[in-house]
Amino acid sequence: MAEAERLTGMLLTGIKIVSLCINTPGPVAASRLARLGAQVTKVEPPTGDPVKTYAPSWYATLTKQQTIVTLDVKSPADRAKLDDMLSQSDLLLTSSRPSALRRLNLDWESVHARHPKLCFVGIIGYPPPLEEKSGHDLTYLAEAGLVTPPEMPPSLFVDLAGAERCVSQALALLLNLARTGNAGSAMVSLYECAQELAAPISAGLTPKGKLLGGGFPLYGLYQASDGWVAMAALEPRFAERLLLEFNLANADHAEFVRIFRQRSALAWEIWAAERDIPIVAVRGISGA
Repeated sequence: MAEAERLTGMLLTGIKIVSLCINTPGPVAASRLARLGAQVTKVEPPTGDPVKTYAPSWYATLTKQQTIVTLDVKSPADRAKLDDMLSQSDLLLTSSRPSALRRLNLDWESVHARHPKLCFVGIIGYPPPLEEKSGHDLTYLAEAGLVTPPEMPPSLFVDLAGAERCVSQALALLLNLARTGNAGSAMVSLYECAQELAAPISAGLTPKGKLLGGGFPLYGLYQASDGWVAMAALEPRFAERLLLEFNLANADHAEFVRIFRQRSALAWEIWAAERDIPIVAVRGISGA
């Protein structure tokens, strides 16, 4: 495993990336690219990245393998420093509105004219023609039907999905650059990421009572003696093994409810691991 991780961390060796992103999606994407071996320079405004204030330990984790440079891109001197970095780089990451990038001559067309070998990935909220519309993780989730008021989402799901989309677009552009010598651009819409996260709902898989929404006894949450367990015995081999262990002829929700209450959640997790059945204890997430 250690050797595999080492090799993975060398995949983008020699690739230089400049990120102008703050907050979540861009920095998470930049962190992932850095862990793949890219040399990442994170350019922050004089006001810094809000994540450093809100979640300092996460910020430290995200930027651990990056060089952080503070620049005021509106200043001619600092702008010259940025352009010098871009002239030596393979990819630029941004997360500003297109109009803001155009004012700074940092949109794809302007950047490509000055640095024809530089690829570009821009993170935006909505796809054209609504690319100037404001939004954040919560609003994208709400529009996609992925929020259940009054509960707040337990994580920044769209931001993290957008980060992964950003990474995949970056890798595709870098691969094309290596193959053809031509730099390209891509825009990642967080709204579109949210809509794709909601696809299993639209497909009828995860709504309440449907197959993966509690309608299939072998895929669900069950109360143990001191907490809850999550069971996902979808494949026949898991289902057969579980039913054999429980001495049941068929998957019976009521029987599962009765049986799981007999042990603690952790005891069930250990029991299942010994039998190669996908059952784990439901854990809480402690905040920093």
